[in-house]
Amino acid sequence: MTLPDATRYYIDGAWVAPEAPRYDDIVNPATGEAFAQIALGNEADVNKAVAAARAAFPSFSKMPLKDRKDLIAAINDELIKRNDEIADAISIAMGAPMGLARMAQAPSGPQHFGQILKEIDSYEFEEWLGTTKVRHEPIGVCALITPWNWPMNQIATKVAPALAAGCTMVLKPSEKAPLDAVILADIMDKVGVPKGVFNLVHGDGPGVGSAMVSHEDVDMVSFTGSTRAGIAISEAAAKTVKRVSLELGGKSAAIILPSAPLERAITTCVREVMMNSGQSCNARTRVLVPKDKFEAAAKVAVTVAESLKVGDPKGDADLGPISNKDQYGKVVGLIQKGIEEGAPLLTGGPDMPKDRNQGYFVAPTVFGPVTPDMTIAREEIFGPVISMMTYDTLDEAIAVANDSEYGLSGAVWAETRAEAEEVAKELRTGMVHINGAGLDAAAPFGGFKMSGNGREWGKYGLEEYLELKAIYGARD
Repeated sequence: MTLPDATRYYIDGAWVAPEAPRYDDIVNPATGEAFAQIALGNEADVNKAVAAARAAFPSFSKMPLKDRKDLIAAINDELIKRNDEIADAISIAMGAPMGLARMAQAPSGPQHFGQILKEIDSYEFEEWLGTTKVRHEPIGVCALITPWNWPMNQIATKVAPALAAGCTMVLKPSEKAPLDAVILADIMDKVGVPKGVFNLVHGDGPGVGSAMVSHEDVDMVSFTGSTRAGIAISEAAAKTVKRVSLELGGKSAAIILPSAPLERAITTCVREVMMNSGQSCNARTRVLVPKDKFEAAAKVAVTVAESLKVGDPKGDADLGPISNKDQYGKVVGLIQKGIEEGAPLLTGGPDMPKDRNQGYFVAPTVFGPVTPDMTIAREEIFGPVISMMTYDTLDEAIAVANDSEYGLSGAVWAETRAEAEEVAKELRTGMVHINGAGLDAAAPFGGFKMSGNGREWGKYGLEEYLELKAIYGARD
């Protein structure tokens, strides 16, 4: 495997050297060893990239929609062709098992670019309100800051709609998993995206992210990451009254109603949480079951968790490592906290799985019954950890599910869709999955409360990158 080069930046249509780089290691979380380097940039690099994006905006914003669509289609085709290369880059940098990397992580790029192609065909960029024409116009230069857990997914959900809207952009991918972003930049160059439209700068939050967010020539910030960082970004961006779109943390709940098929529901819940080693912001990590069904539910949860193989991402593992050392320490610390607070540990735990002697591996872990006041029921762990919880009444279950500072996702299991939907209406979350339904690339992705603001994916994601202009008296 020839590794993408993360020591160069893509600015104004060319690969360039950073102004004054600080070099850092990119670490394979399966081994804990460095396998490549990244050049971390600074404010000067950001200034250069933003200037390129600002200069490109007037012409790109006026590019005919058909031409923008052709560019997006060409990018999409290349993403599909280079799926395995992208998957390899993601897997080695953040630890996703190869099956997940090739079947879900890498394909999430064309999933979102493909959906935006559909939206372009039907979206009304101009509409009439009586004699007033309302135009949906590109917002301008966008600062896009993405995380390490689903790197290509989060890049595509920002870059694709920004291009469709006619915006120009500067992307800062996670410095811990930047390689797929380098491949995307190469694709942008290959298909002929006009210079300055897409710019890539590597760096950390203090050195590059802060400069992007506070830059006076940036019109919008789209950030995916922690709630703590989202708050800091909002405060910094407020000085220039930018639009800020945030997709942040979650502590989502799955409510298993008494009528639900218990074994199928618990099996699905456990498998969904454990996918990607629990490193998904929308994971339903609190599983609420009727008190009289807890023993049966716990037995299923333990059986499923213990059936999952933790191992080398290059093999047939179901779970790879936690993506980096810092996150590994947080996950292990919170598991230990659960034990200290008296949460019964049903399987897993803080110790490295017995057949692993290097890297950042955590065994699928299930606690239960967990009470709502416990730390593991309130803090986002972002690891393969489930808190099984009980309830006596449906009102109690809904109250517990809503008793969180977060409001990203949720799930309801019941005998019928109608029964589940009635409960779904009561949940203060941006998304609810009924009876195991999956995500929909056309539907809005985002949350309530401390889980962020704005939405990504599909039409609603496109609208984040558009401003409204009313032209009064445009017709009689």
